[in-house]
Amino acid sequence: MKISVVLPAYNEAENLKNILPGIRKTMGDAAEIIVVDDASSDQTALVARDFGATVIKNPYNMGNGAAVKRGIRRAGGDIIVLMDSDGQHRPQDIPLLLKELDDFDMVIGARTNSQQVWWRKSANALYNCLASYVTDVKIDDLTSGFRVFKKAQALKFLYLLPNTFSYPSTLTLAFIKASYPVKFVPVNVLARSRGESKINLIKDGSRFLSIIMKISVFFAPLKVFLPVSLLFFFTGLGYYSYTFFLFHRFTNMSALLFTASIIIFMLGLISEQVASLKMEKIDEES
Repeated sequence: MKISVVLPAYNEAENLKNILPGIRKTMGDAAEIIVVDDASSDQTALVARDFGATVIKNPYNMGNGAAVKRGIRRAGGDIIVLMDSDGQHRPQDIPLLLKELDDFDMVIGARTNSQQVWWRKSANALYNCLASYVTDVKIDDLTSGFRVFKKAQALKFLYLLPNTFSYPSTLTLAFIKASYPVKFVPVNVLARSRGESKINLIKDGSRFLSIIMKISVFFAPLKVFLPVSLLFFFTGLGYYSYTFFLFHRFTNMSALLFTASIIIFMLGLISEQVASLKMEKIDEES
């Protein structure tokens, strides 16, 4: 099966000088290499062409996720390898992921020695816990940009992927909830050799949480609605108990909390039915 390696890049000319030769050495001439230049202001496109990569140039800065989507659509391979262009992923680890594709539809390189600052490690741990709860599958590295997968399955979910850095989260949850087997393979990562991370703590952190909640509601609504419904119910029950024993009456606030609990639960049931219909449509397209 033909393999396409897709690298989204924004001002990564210097890093590509190290990454692209490594990919070519590891994969040989059989793999197609696609660099999606997200309107870089440096020589990213020129360096990519010099090393024999196919270059897709975005007319303006569209975002990391948008670059990935354009690369996947253009790729001619049946198997897609996604890597970041910042020099942290080692090309020699690609075969470790590829060899697992006989039994899995997506294989993700789970970082074991991440060089991230403490707040990013804490945030990723939180994202992993939330994703594990939603999917009932242990998620080792939700936000890893290093992964291989079968293109045919990924194309079904491209419309879900955001144009930002949170595309790995969406793609991972989509595969798992659609019952496409996913495996996490431990890999070592290198410290970023040049430049600074383009991820912002407040802006991108809140966006990650928003994406996880949206995908959770899309694929497993009751995982979100039921806890909220129970929170309102037990809050109402506690408040009713308090007012009954002290004042011997049932208050409007208790009624409001119980009503909200019922409404949220019913919305969850309706959303669950809609999600089931959506998954049936995806299965039919398979």
